[in-house]
Formats: sequence, C-alpha cells, structure tokens
Amino acid sequence: MNILYQLVGGILLSMSIATVSAQEKVEFIKKKNEKKIEVNIGGHLFTSFLYPDTLEKPVLYPVNTAAGTMVTRGFPLVPTPGDPTDHPHHIGIWFNYESVNGLDFWNNSYAIPPARKPKYGWIKTQGDPSTKGDMLSYRANWTNQANDVLLEETTTFKFSGTKGTRIIIRTTELKAKTAISFKDVKDGMLGFRVAHALQIPELKDKEYKDEHGVVTIVKGAVDSIANGNYLTSAGATGNDAWGTRAGWCKLYGKMGKDSVTVAILDHPKNINYPTWWHARGYGLFAANPLGENVFTNGKSSTNFSMKPGDRITFRYMIIVQNGSNTLSASELNAYADSFK
Repeated sequence: MNILYQLVGGILLSMSIATVSAQEKVEFIKKKNEKKIEVNIGGHLFTSFLYPDTLEKPVLYPVNTAAGTMVTRGFPLVPTPGDPTDHPHHIGIWFNYESVNGLDFWNNSYAIPPARKPKYGWIKTQGDPSTKGDMLSYRANWTNQANDVLLEETTTFKFSGTKGTRIIIRTTELKAKTAISFKDVKDGMLGFRVAHALQIPELKDKEYKDEHGVVTIVKGAVDSIANGNYLTSAGATGNDAWGTRAGWCKLYGKMGKDSVTVAILDHPKNINYPTWWHARGYGLFAANPLGENVFTNGKSSTNFSMKPGDRITFRYMIIVQNGSNTLSASELNAYADSFK
C-alpha cells in the first residue's frame, strides 16, 4: 500500500485529537551542514532528526516533553550526570534490526572495532530529508560495508502536539533490492532509549567514601533516580512486560514535578500484530514484531523473508505526555482505536 495513503489515518487521528485540545504549530529548522532538522512544536524543541552516516543510522534525538524535559538518555551524544553508559548504539529513537542477511544493523556504533565492521550493516540517508506542513520524510539505504544495497527505506514522520502531549506517527516502508532474510532475533525494530529516571528501579550495590577515603559498600541499595514502570494493553507490568504481546505499551514515571508517559502503539496492519515488547527495565523500550522465537521460548518463530521487489510497511505511534497524571489505559485505548 502506498505510504502516503497510509498517512490518511494519522491525519484523521490528529483531527480527532484537535477536538479535545488545541493543536500547537509544528515548525522545522533545517541545519544541512550538521545533518540535522530540529522539530519545534508550540515554539519549543520537541526533537531533532539526525542523519549523519557517523551514527550508523538516522535517529530522533533528543526527545523532550512539552515542558522541555528530556525523556531520552543523554549518552553517548550529550552525556548527563548519572547516565548509564551501556549500549552506545542506543541513541534516542531509531528503527533497525539485529540480523538482515546475517548483518547486524542494531548493534552497530562507533564502539565496533574496524576489523569487525564488515559484520555490521549501515543505514545511510540519501540526500536531504524533505518537510511539508507537519511531516518530515527521508529515504535511506540499508547497506553492507561495501555499500551494496539490501533494502531501500522510505520513512515519513507526522508530528503533532497539544499543551502537554507530543505525538509522532512513523510510517516506514522497506523495499527489498535483493533476497532478504530477517532472522528471528530479539534486537529490533523500533527502539527508544529512555532517560535514567524512567528506568525501573532495581536493587544494586552502592559505594560510599568517607572523608578519610574509607569505602563502605551497601548491599542492595535502591537506585534513587530510577522510578519508571511498564504497563501494556494486555495488563503486563514492570519487567513482566518483556517478551509479551500487546497493542500498546506504556512506560511512565516521575521527572521533576511532572508525571511523564512514553507510550508506543502498534498498528493493526503491522506484521505479527500485536507486537512483542522488548521492554527492558534498564531503559531500552522497543517493539519487535519479528522476534517470535526468543519471546516464545522457541515454541514458534517468524524468520521473515522478502524477494527482490517485495515491500513491507511498519507503522507506529509514539506518545510523550507530561502533567499531573500519566495517560490512563482508557486514554491509550482511545488513541489505539483511532490509530487504524
């Protein structure tokens, strides 16, 4: 189905939301020399689309609430105090996969030694993205290190926002340029690395040093920053959300004075709907419709393949909300009902 045709649903959704709360203006500021497009909503920075090849894939980073609170982890681009420094390939919001014809697109980053780079794939934006109204579109090639093209990607983001809510509708079409095999693995496809505060709090050892330099280790100290939690449309919560299927998944917690929601909604026409949630307590929040084998403990698998010329479309809604309360299940169900 034509990618522009699929955006009609997103437009109708924005119209329905507008009846509840006034829509704020979406503006784009292009910085071609930096390979960056800033996305402002209501006169404030919501996110930036970054597309230099040095990042190994295009990303949205940072991502802010309407109040200006950053809900993405700062590391590795702009580290902030207390940031976890694991998984340097987790940057903002991205879309890729761990095994495409044996190439790992998911884990590729600056941390991979040159000798190992041939085992990793690259997503290279072609030309400059285009903007029109509240939409940003780009084309990219999924390549190996020799620049042979495996997949052609066409993606459109539709942005919208109200007083306390920001919404991204992402529509991505992949076209196979050769025979393609997506091996059934856990790391994929729509990824979001969240700020430390939205991690699930876990017990961990903590070191304290007194004025004499004497170190005391307190066993099982609670992470005082993390206060996040997951909830899925199927009712799974916390770490139990991982590996389960649901139409939407909500990550929520307190950031400053605000209650904050970060939610991802799957689309009913996506492959293997409802998706499996690769939702980790340490801050990785991902939807992976192709990781069936891992998430079912080997009971079934997908191993999706494409012939040259085949196309497949993935569509997701991402909601970032702040206020006195997080979005309720009934509110998210209403968004899901409109996202069809």
